[in-house]
Amino acid sequence: MRDLGVGFRYLLKGQRWVARHGRSYGFGLLPGLITLVLYAAVLVALALWGEDAVAWATPFADDWSSPWLGLFRGFLTAVLFALALLLAVVTFTAVTLLIGQPFYENLSEKVDRDVSPDGHAPESGLPLWRELWISARDSLRIVVRAALWGVLLFACGFIPVVGQTVVPVIGFFVTGFFLTEELTAVALQRRSVELRTRLGLLRSRKTLVWGFGTPLAVAFLVPFVAVFLMPGAVAGATLMARDLLGEEIREDGAEGDEAVTTPPRPPSGSSSPAR
Repeated sequence: MRDLGVGFRYLLKGQRWVARHGRSYGFGLLPGLITLVLYAAVLVALALWGEDAVAWATPFADDWSSPWLGLFRGFLTAVLFALALLLAVVTFTAVTLLIGQPFYENLSEKVDRDVSPDGHAPESGLPLWRELWISARDSLRIVVRAALWGVLLFACGFIPVVGQTVVPVIGFFVTGFFLTEELTAVALQRRSVELRTRLGLLRSRKTLVWGFGTPLAVAFLVPFVAVFLMPGAVAGATLMARDLLGEEIREDGAEGDEAVTTPPRPPSGSSSPAR
């Protein structure tokens, strides 16, 4: 359970890092703002015309008597909006990271240089278009997995009692895991760590991942919070990535305290991080 607290501390350290580097924080806000505007437009459109879309998709109910027609289509409209909102939460990080790839790559490199004992930041050596392709491909794979989990948990939400108590808690842990994968991918892709290896690293330290990602998933439910926390989340995920790979972290770079280093931890998993 110690890792649970360690993961949460990485989240806080990331927020403190961007607080001390205002310029990096400012640039890091731009992708989240763009994504927020796009998602808000989609959700507003769904709120305005969702009922019409449901009516178009259910012509067989046109002859139903009142109140069953209204109740049926009203229920489907609410389900449609709730599912869209859930998918927005699950995919927000992936879309923001894709839009802001150059911004977050730069931010993550600065964190690496700041906390590395030798001031070195790993580089992929790939052209930007190749990095964007890899990021989009891997993000799509993660979004599909997250969406499948979301549909499953949404269906389980109709189970009496369990659906209103246990399922939401599980949902936050699942969302937190996928959020952490997307965020650590910024640093791990620069180290040429493939998706399968990344997932293996995260699964080997689930409590660390949950300590970082679950509070973030809860915070992301509050409107606009995701935009302001994203830069710090990328910074904290970079610190976590170093931990997962057993790389030293110069604590004065992350915390502002006197210089100490954390002992390297051997990388988890049997597969090599090399691409």
